[in-house]
Amino acid sequence: MTASYIPYGAYWCSPFARWQGSLGHLPSVEFAAHVTREALATRGIETRVFDSGVLGMTVPQQYSFYGLPWLAGMVGADHIGGPTISQACATSARVLSVSAGEIASGAATCVLAVTTDRLSNGPHIYYPRPGAPGGIGAHENWVPDNMGFDPYTRGDMTQTAENCASKWKVTTEEQHEVVLRRLEQYNDATADDSAFLKRYMTLPFDVPDARFRKTVSTMNGDEGIFQSTAAGLAKLRTVKEGGTITFGGQTHPADGAAGMVITTKEKAKELSSNSSITIEIVSFGQARVEKSFMPAATIPASMQALEGAGIGISDLAAIKTHNPFAVNDIVFARETGADLMSMNNYGSSLIWGHPQGPTGMRAIIELIEELTMLGGGWGLFQGCAAGDTSMAAVIKVEG
Repeated sequence: MTASYIPYGAYWCSPFARWQGSLGHLPSVEFAAHVTREALATRGIETRVFDSGVLGMTVPQQYSFYGLPWLAGMVGADHIGGPTISQACATSARVLSVSAGEIASGAATCVLAVTTDRLSNGPHIYYPRPGAPGGIGAHENWVPDNMGFDPYTRGDMTQTAENCASKWKVTTEEQHEVVLRRLEQYNDATADDSAFLKRYMTLPFDVPDARFRKTVSTMNGDEGIFQSTAAGLAKLRTVKEGGTITFGGQTHPADGAAGMVITTKEKAKELSSNSSITIEIVSFGQARVEKSFMPAATIPASMQALEGAGIGISDLAAIKTHNPFAVNDIVFARETGADLMSMNNYGSSLIWGHPQGPTGMRAIIELIEELTMLGGGWGLFQGCAAGDTSMAAVIKVEG
């Protein structure tokens, strides 16, 4: 993949709110349209430039059957179509891959890529079973039931992290050290009146009512961040008896939306807020590992992406990860030689939460901004996903 680019500044993200918080009342597709509409207007990007779109989401909402075409209509781009992608925690990376593929293949010249999810108030779904006794159907609470049970492995996500902790002999204390470092990195993003966050996020952020007619509250940043301390973490019991992972060593469910423009090199310069900065989408990787070792899947996926780019870990100027467990980063660093404490500058999902669909896109946006602040360089995003899988992407920033 060498022909797909992101215009500098042509990306955006809402603040993330811990589930059942300030964004819990907003239907996610309509919320994504609301955020996208305002972001495009602020950046002076007209919807007529788009000839394709991709929507990523993992939690069904009313009318989400209509997916990308519905969202495109709401943002004033009812001339475009495109797919709606759902790949659990790898949804953002897959949206980026599909969008880049559209550009690289010549099927499109400018793609509107949007990701969204609301883990708050997830749907309760009933599945008819006419052949069951009395015709009684099956049901699930979409969000918590799928977080807690993999129908293939018969286990939960926390167990995948415990399995990796056991194999790599990762202690609770090591995990808590990473949590404190990730919190410190996130707090760097909120320094100077959230200067880093404001590079891509509108703050203060006006929260609309469910009909998007008036503002009901204001968010000054991410909501629900827990300022952990060493003493506080040390008091926590492990989630599983005899395990190593505490609630302080993992992320929290959240709500939010993010988006970006993916286009050709020439159009990226036209749409960029700084045409001297070039952002290239270089390569992708994906992997699946043995049952119930989800965090470890980031290792082969990253190696595949780096091989596709023709570089190694030592060539990277920055690394961002979707780290639902602190174990993820520890295992990745041990196996690849990456510097555990210098990856994830300015934040990661371990701290700012995990709305699933937009999680990876926010991390990629922050990766771009960090590379820009460094004057350019290679960057890697990687993250695990349900089903013991992972996706990774290599980005190159110049200028």
